[in-house]
Amino acid sequence: MARKFATADRVDRPALLDFVRPRHHMVLTTFRSDGSLQSSPVTGGVDEAGRIVIASYPQRAKSVNVRRDPRASVTVLSEEFNGPYVQVDGDAEVLDLPDAVEPLVEYFRAIAGEHSDWDEYRQAMVDQGKCLIRVTPVRWGPVATGGFPPA
Repeated sequence: MARKFATADRVDRPALLDFVRPRHHMVLTTFRSDGSLQSSPVTGGVDEAGRIVIASYPQRAKSVNVRRDPRASVTVLSEEFNGPYVQVDGDAEVLDLPDAVEPLVEYFRAIAGEHSDWDEYRQAMVDQGKCLIRVTPVRWGPVATGGFPPA
């Protein structure tokens, strides 16, 4: 059985965004009021401005935390557990309704493509009281995979 060797590839911002775009399983980490970490598994995408976008609700811990402390870290995972991943740290913001409606459309497109009825989707976002968290990448680690140390 061949050994899988760990990798850690440093990438520039365009390569980072190329890596993140097709991956939608993420862990968002924000900061509680006492400074401790709060992590949430989320579905995310990349908007046209190169920000990681995550739909949420205003009352959720992640949204409350970002409003208080606009820093976040997102670990972007691959579909397969042992696949490549990257941690992205950045400046975060919460966008509320009604300003969040069109960015939520862009979020949906980034993750799932076209919707069969955009008016219905927009109304659903309003009815559900959604918000959008946007994380602007400031720094990121290498795109990494697990495995044995290189020889």
